[in-house]
Amino acid sequence: MTMKMEGEVFLAVDRVTVWNALNDPDILKACIPGCQDLEKVSDTQFQATAKVAVGPVKATFKGGVTLSDLDPPNGYTISGEGQGGIAGWAKGGARVRLEDVEGGTRLTYDVEAHVGGKIAQLGGRLINGVAKKYADEFFANFAKILSPAETAA
Repeated sequence: MTMKMEGEVFLAVDRVTVWNALNDPDILKACIPGCQDLEKVSDTQFQATAKVAVGPVKATFKGGVTLSDLDPPNGYTISGEGQGGIAGWAKGGARVRLEDVEGGTRLTYDVEAHVGGKIAQLGGRLINGVAKKYADEFFANFAKILSPAETAA
C-alpha cells in the first residue's frame, strides 16, 4: 500500500537555523511521535526505533534513515525503512525544501511511503489518517522547538 502526502509549514526562524535543526538527532528525536531512539551513525545516516499505533495494531519499528541530495541550507531527501515484526514493514522518503519568506522560513515536503504486512490490511483511509496525524504532530513539535520563545530560553 502506498501513501502520498505533501504540505508546508511556516517557521519564524532563519533558514540556516531550520537546516541545522533538521540535521540534529536530538531535535528530530523530540519531534518524531513515538521515537524511542535516534542515533546518528554518520553525517547522512541514522538508526531509529519508534513505537507506532495504527488502529488496533501497535508495533515497535526499527530501521535506518538516510539523508541524500543534500543542498545545505535549502533541503534534502530523507528516506528510510523499518521492520515492525508481525505488524509489517514501512519504507519511504520525503523531499524537504526550505525557502526564505518574510519573517522566517517556509518548509515544504512531499512524502511517499509504502507499508506492508498486517498494517497494510487495515485499509488506506485509516493508514492515511494516521500518517497525516503523525506528520502534523512532527511539524507541530518541530515548530514549537524552533519558536523564538523556545530558542531564547
